[in-house]
Amino acid sequence: MKWLLVGIVVALAGCAAREPEVRTVRVEVPVLVPCKVSAVPVPAWATESLKKTDSLELKVRALLAERRQRIGYERLLAATVSACQ
Repeated sequence: MKWLLVGIVVALAGCAAREPEVRTVRVEVPVLVPCKVSAVPVPAWATESLKKTDSLELKVRALLAERRQRIGYERLLAATVSACQ
């Protein structure tokens, strides 16, 4: 038992006598940066001005025009999002 205690004390003394190793470590971590882009304005949709009494042809033309508007709007949104990535 006495030798075990002496062994433990010697082992601990050996750890205490050693100089601590000081080293500099560079760690590269991605950091979130706020994206600075202007907001995409929502266009005035072609179907907003339609009335119930408008002709079917006028409604269809407005829907086709709004479809083109939406495609353009979605492209602008996608371009804005990709600018931040």
